[in-house]
Amino acid sequence: MSNASVSDPAIPSAPDRLTRFALAIGRVIPDALTTAIALMVLVFMVALLMGNSLGQTMDGYYRGLWMLLQFTMQMTLVLVLSGTLGRTPVFKRLVPRLARLPRTSTQVLGLAILVSATLSYFYWGLGMALGPVIAVYFARESEARGIRVDFPYLLAVIGAAHAVWQFGLSASAPLLMNTPGHFLESTTGIMPLRTTIFTPAAVTFVIVFLLSLFALSRMLMPRVPALISSFPDSYRLAEPLSPAAPEPMTYPAADAPTLSERIEGHSAPILVLSLALAGWLVVHFGTKGLSLDLNALNTSMLLLCLVLHRNVKNFTAALQQSVLVAWPVIVLYHVYAGVAGLIQFTTVGENFAQFFGSISNRYTFPLFTALSAALVSIFVPSSGGQWAIQGFITTKTAEAVGVTAQRGLLSLSVGDHVGNLLSPFWVAVFAGLARIDFRRFIGYNLVFAALWFGLGVLIFTVMPS
Repeated sequence: MSNASVSDPAIPSAPDRLTRFALAIGRVIPDALTTAIALMVLVFMVALLMGNSLGQTMDGYYRGLWMLLQFTMQMTLVLVLSGTLGRTPVFKRLVPRLARLPRTSTQVLGLAILVSATLSYFYWGLGMALGPVIAVYFARESEARGIRVDFPYLLAVIGAAHAVWQFGLSASAPLLMNTPGHFLESTTGIMPLRTTIFTPAAVTFVIVFLLSLFALSRMLMPRVPALISSFPDSYRLAEPLSPAAPEPMTYPAADAPTLSERIEGHSAPILVLSLALAGWLVVHFGTKGLSLDLNALNTSMLLLCLVLHRNVKNFTAALQQSVLVAWPVIVLYHVYAGVAGLIQFTTVGENFAQFFGSISNRYTFPLFTALSAALVSIFVPSSGGQWAIQGFITTKTAEAVGVTAQRGLLSLSVGDHVGNLLSPFWVAVFAGLARIDFRRFIGYNLVFAALWFGLGVLIFTVMPS
């Protein structure tokens, strides 16, 4: 997924401080795989310095390396299915129609935040896949109507609104902890979602953050906007806003569709699979009385993709394009799992838990947990991967200071997304989908990350969770 050229004509000759900060960050932070390898080496050395033998340390790495195979496939499906859903005719028609609704730049920001947050809350991959699409269509339609909206800034605002997925229906760590057989089940047991993402604290945080984001983004809106027409690659991503009616398809006698092509274009195969998936969901939620977990979420998304694409040909064509979005997690999660094994199966985890327990109490625990998560997430740009690495330490520290493991998970989610907003990893994926250099807007994320962090620590400190 390539980004726009660094020689972006829309970058001002005298960049402001946030732009200079973004460029500096881009020059010093290496890619995600390199930082994950560096973290692995660091934790390996720490394990040895803490008195673990070479054999014990290697055994910890051995036990951890492939322990997230199932989770890796689950998260791969989250990305792939979200991209496939975003390519359905329903979404291709819906986003341009929504882009025509705002009449002012304030309304553009408000509706963009609302749509992005709604998609992200229900399915984080959908918000990631469609967020750049929303920005492109909203910015293009705004410019056509004479509404001056800064395109890179709009991307940053939409990316910030995407943060609410951390406490939404596809939040990877809460769903993992609510899935039987997760890697910490012997330590924490199963965590029902009512004790994590559906707590009053989590719901309050989502609402307060979005309202604050709207107010702050409106206040900081650039006075001299960089319009989307200044970014030709991004501008061309939007289909014509008033497309001509498609011409009827005709087949010459020699090019008549074959039997296999007719089957692929028929809805019957999709109907059969959809009924099977619907039956699975009935058994999961009805017969067995289970709650939402990663498997149920992906089954629901697969069913929705099939129904909206209507035939095998459309579904597989969209699927082939969407697979390209999944490259970040396929190998990286196993590198993170190796680090998690070093922490969990040597004395590293216990020692760090004792250290954080000694400097924390029930009131400072959310702050220290969020701070440590923010630091780690810059090097581990994956919420599931980060929870695999820090989950054991967090739950043990929570036990030591007398708070619930759920409070630790929620506080860690706050810090985790600070890293997601500041690290080039996910920002580059987001920018690549919009065909713009991530350095053009990552500087704004510093302000939005500070807002997210401050509100999150405050709410998860003072409210029950």
